[in-house]
Amino acid sequence: MLFDIGANLTHSDFKDDLQTVLDRAKTASVLQMAVTGASLEGSKQAIALSEQFEGLYATVGVHPHHAEEINDETLQMLAALARRPSVVAIGETGLDYFRDFTPRDQQRRAFEGQLALAVELGKPLFLHERDAADDFTAILTKYRDRINSVVVHCFTGNAHALKRYLDLDCHIGITGWICDERRGSHLHSLIRDIPSNRLMIETDAPYLLPRSLKPKPKHRRCEPEHLVEVCRFVAALLDKPAGQLAAETTQTAQAFFNL
Repeated sequence: MLFDIGANLTHSDFKDDLQTVLDRAKTASVLQMAVTGASLEGSKQAIALSEQFEGLYATVGVHPHHAEEINDETLQMLAALARRPSVVAIGETGLDYFRDFTPRDQQRRAFEGQLALAVELGKPLFLHERDAADDFTAILTKYRDRINSVVVHCFTGNAHALKRYLDLDCHIGITGWICDERRGSHLHSLIRDIPSNRLMIETDAPYLLPRSLKPKPKHRRCEPEHLVEVCRFVAALLDKPAGQLAAETTQTAQAFFNL
C-alpha cells in the first residue's frame, strides 16, 4: 500500500477522467491520497473530492502564488473549511521566490496567517518552499514549537536547507523530481540524510512525471499511480526493498495526518 501525500486532483487535467485515474491508482496499490488545496476555491474542491471518494483526504490552504487571496475574511473561511472531518492539514502554503507571482511581502503575510491558523486549529502543516529558505525558515521558526507536525513538500533544495528543516523537526516530501537526471540528481545523496520516520513520498500530480519511467508514457501528465515509480527509485537509492519503503512511508504519512 502507498500513500500519496500531495496530489492536485482538482486540476483541470483530471476533469474528464478522474474516476479512471483513481481506478489506476487503486490497481497500483496507491490507496490513500491527500488532495492539495492551493486556493480558497481549490480547497473547497479538494474537500468535495475527499468526501466523494474513499481513501482521499484534503488539505486547506492558499499557495504563495495566490497570496493575494489572504485577508482576515479568507482566513476565517479557511478555518471553517479546515474543521471538516476529511481535512488533514493546513496548506499548501509557504514562500516561492522562484516565480514571484505575488509580491514577497504579501507572500510572507499570507504564510504567517496560515501558520497562525494551524496553531489555532492544531492541524499539521503542508508547506511549499522554493528559493526562499532563509525567510521561510525564519518565519516557521517563530511558530514551530506550537505546531504539531510540519512537512516541507516536494523538497528540491540543497543540503543546507535540508539540515535546517530537519533541525526544525520537519518531515520531508519527495516527488518525481528526484527521478529527473537534469535537475534532481543532487537529491540522490541527500535522501540518505532524511530519517526513515521523516520521509514521505508524493507525486504532486499532474506535475513532475518521473522521467525514469520505462517505457516513457506518451503523455506528460503525472498520476497518483506513478507514486510506484517514485517509491521504486527512492528505495533503490536507499538500498531498501521497495515494499519496505512503501510500508515505512505509508505508516509515517498515516501518523503525520493523524489517521
